[in-house]
Amino acid sequence: MRSVPVDPPRESIVRGQALAVCLALALASTSLRAEPPPAIERVKPSVVAVGTVQRMRNPTFRFLATGFGVGDGSVVATNAHVVPALLDASQGEALAIMIPGAPPQVREARTLATDPAHDLALLKIDGAPLAPLALRDSDAVREGETFLFTGFPIGSVLGPFPATHRGMVAAITPIAIPPAGAGQLDARLIRQLASGAFPIFQLDATAYPGNSGSPMYDPATAEVVGIINMVFVKGTKEAALTRPSGITYAIPARHLQTLLRGAP
Repeated sequence: MRSVPVDPPRESIVRGQALAVCLALALASTSLRAEPPPAIERVKPSVVAVGTVQRMRNPTFRFLATGFGVGDGSVVATNAHVVPALLDASQGEALAIMIPGAPPQVREARTLATDPAHDLALLKIDGAPLAPLALRDSDAVREGETFLFTGFPIGSVLGPFPATHRGMVAAITPIAIPPAGAGQLDARLIRQLASGAFPIFQLDATAYPGNSGSPMYDPATAEVVGIINMVFVKGTKEAALTRPSGITYAIPARHLQTLLRGAP
């Protein structure tokens, strides 16, 4: 007698499908959790707020941008444009960093070296060193790769709580390109074109005021490949735009490596 196949009950099919979906979601969630958190946890202790301190001012620390520990940990990398050209020494104002914590720790700093052409600066701090971040060869970065950046978006409002964003390298593009008309030229763009354009990373992510100086790093290794830059780059690439584009730029880390090697 030939057996006749019997379809499984519909309830069993639905239950099996639901179990498969739950398993797939669990595996995907585990995969997503496994990659970024270790790198983020490695980077966060090295990320600091850059600003000025004045003991008689309220608040005593004025936030300007983000920085991160490099070298032996006593050096902080950031953007050159965020370092004040003048400080009110008569009122005891000094360059400083703030290390997040409970409570946050403020330390005075001094400018160790600057590279205006690439908008980079190194600050020297005293006391216990930060956990320095490793710099990776940024020439190996390719379009389509995804990186993280950690810093203090709108830090003067949201406080010293580092936030991490993810972005894909959408393009590797010159920092400045000649505009279509002479009316779009300004002094900064003319200087940049005269000194020579260099490649920068364009990310499909949104950085905010305060993110300048944030490390752009590999989510698997926490190695830094770039330094987020807002004002310096946007002033040359997006001067003709009336509204922010939502695009984020980063200076390749090889320029930071060169500055570190030449620092006193």
